[in-house]
Amino acid sequence: MKIYYSLILISFFSCVSLVARSETSVLEDNSFKDCSDCPEMVTIPPGRFSMGHYGGVSKERYEGPVRSISIDYVFALGKTEITNYQYQLFSEDTGYVSGTGCAIWDGKTFFHTEGKDWQDPGYGRAPLPEEPVVCVTWNDVKEYTNWLAKKTGKLYRLPSESEWEYASRAGTTGKFTWGNDPDGGCDVANIYDSSAFTPNRPWEPVKCDDGFSTVAPVASLKPNNFGLYDMSGNVWEWVQDCYIMPVPLFPRDGSAVESDITCDRRAVKGGGWSSPLSWQRPTFRGRDPLDRISHLFGFRVALDLVDR
Repeated sequence: MKIYYSLILISFFSCVSLVARSETSVLEDNSFKDCSDCPEMVTIPPGRFSMGHYGGVSKERYEGPVRSISIDYVFALGKTEITNYQYQLFSEDTGYVSGTGCAIWDGKTFFHTEGKDWQDPGYGRAPLPEEPVVCVTWNDVKEYTNWLAKKTGKLYRLPSESEWEYASRAGTTGKFTWGNDPDGGCDVANIYDSSAFTPNRPWEPVKCDDGFSTVAPVASLKPNNFGLYDMSGNVWEWVQDCYIMPVPLFPRDGSAVESDITCDRRAVKGGGWSSPLSWQRPTFRGRDPLDRISHLFGFRVALDLVDR
C-alpha cells in the first residue's frame, strides 16, 4: 500500500510539473520559478498536523484548542520572504504607492515615523535588495499577490494561517521549529540573541548567536525540512486569516479563517529578529490592524497548484 501511494504521489507531482513546464523553470530541490524575476517557490506535500497549543503568553492570547488539520492538497510556498528587489519590481511595474509613516519598535512600543517606508525602513542605512521587504501593510501585500497572479496567470495569494503553520513545522512537533531547546535555533532562525541585545528590551536574548544584530538577507541561515527559509524569526509574515479571539473553529482543510463582518485585524506569524522567544513559536498568533505598517512586518506568497 505504501509503495502504491508513493507511486500516486510521484505521478501527481509529475503532472503538476508538466502542466507548468511551458512557463516555469523547475529547479533541483523541488522548487521552481514562474518567471526569471518571480519568487522561488517550494512544493509542499499533503499531510496532517496538530495546530495550536494548549496555552499562550496570556489568557487573551490563548492558542488552543489543539486541532487536527488535514492539508489534502499540494500547494507551493515561497522559499523565502519577499525581498526588497522583488517588491521594487512590483512597485515600478504598477506605480503602486505603499503606505508611509512606518512604525519603529524600540523594545517597548511602536512609534510611527513620517517619511519611513519600505525603501527607508529606519535601519539607519539603505535596505539591501536581498533583505525581506518590510513596512508593508496587509493591503499592500494583497496588491502584490494580485499583481503576481496577473503577471504569471497563476493563482498566487497569501498563505492561510494553517498552511503557514504546517509548512513552518515541516513534519516536526517541537515547541519551536528547530526543536525544544530555546538556545538551539541560531543556525536556522534570525532571532533576538546575544548579537542583537539592547538594554531597552525587557526580554532576555537567547544564548546563541545567529550572526545578525538586525534583519538578515533572506536564506542566510539553514532551511527547514521542506526547504523553506526564515519560517522563524527575521521578519513577521502576514497571512490571509482574519484574527478572531477566542480561537474560532478553524476550517480543518487548510482554508483561511474569514469573518462575516468587517475584519479589522489579520494574523501575522513567525516572529522577528527582535521578538521575545515565546513569540517565535509556530503556534503564536500575532494580531494586527490591516493598515499596520512596521519595520518588522513582511510576507511570503503561496500558490495553488491544482484546483481545490
